[in-house]
Amino acid sequence: MAGDIRIGALISGAGSNLQAIIRACDSKQIRGRVVFVGSDNPEARGLSEARKQGISTFVVDYQAMLESLRAQSWEPLVPKDFVLEKVLALQNIMPPSSSRAKLVRYFCTRAIAEAALLKEMAAYPFDLLVLAGFMRVLTPYFIDRVNMDASRPRIMNIHPALLPSFPGVDGYGDTYRYGCKVGGCTVHFVDYGEDTGPIIGQKAFEIQAEDTLAVVREKGLKLEWELYPACIALFAEDRLRVVSKTYTLQDGTEFKRKVVEMVW
Repeated sequence: MAGDIRIGALISGAGSNLQAIIRACDSKQIRGRVVFVGSDNPEARGLSEARKQGISTFVVDYQAMLESLRAQSWEPLVPKDFVLEKVLALQNIMPPSSSRAKLVRYFCTRAIAEAALLKEMAAYPFDLLVLAGFMRVLTPYFIDRVNMDASRPRIMNIHPALLPSFPGVDGYGDTYRYGCKVGGCTVHFVDYGEDTGPIIGQKAFEIQAEDTLAVVREKGLKLEWELYPACIALFAEDRLRVVSKTYTLQDGTEFKRKVVEMVW
C-alpha cells in the first residue's frame, strides 16, 4: 500500500486503544494517521482527547436516536438503499428463531442510525476503520458500504477474549468467571456476526489463582495496546490477505472458514 493509510476510528468510551493507535502513528510504528474519531456516545471521553490532538470528531447519538424511533413511525426514515431481505439473508447477529417483526424493527432502525454514521464519515476519506471500544454491533447494511471489495475487508475490531471463546460485551469477565487459566485478546476483521470475523492476531496471558477480575482486565488491556497497533501496521504494509479454507473432518463433513494469512 503506497503512502500512509488514513484511519477512521469509532469509540464509545475513554478510547484507550485509540490512544495506543495514535501513539503508534506518531512513532511511525504504523504508517498512517487517524483522520476522524466518531462515537455513538456524546459523553465519550475519547472524543475530547482526540480533539486535543487536532483530530476531527463527530457524534451520532444512538441511544437518543433509537429512543426517538420508539415514539414515532420509523418506516419513512429507513434509508432508500436499504434492502431488508438482503440484510436478513446475510446477518448472523439475531437468531433464526427471532420473530420477523423483531428482525424487521431491529435491522430497519439500526440502518437509520448507521446511515447517519455513514453520512458523518463521508466527510473523511479513509482506508481502514478501527473499532476501539465501539459498543454497537454493525449490521450488513453498514459493513457492505465500508467493505467495497469483499475480499479486502477494512473494518477491524479488538475483542477482550481469545476468540472464538467468549464473544460479546464482557470477554474478560466471561473468561474470569469460567475459571480459565489463560486469558487474552483478539484483533479480527468484522463480518456479519458478533465477534465472528477472520482473526488477524491474538495475545495471551496467564491467569493466576490470586488474580481478581480487575487484574485480569489490566493484564488484557496492556496486551491490547500492543496487539492492535501491530495488526494495523500489518494492514498499512499490505501484508494481510483473507482467504477461504475448506477442511474435511473425520466424519467426512466439510468445514469452511475465512482466515487471515500474512504476506512476508
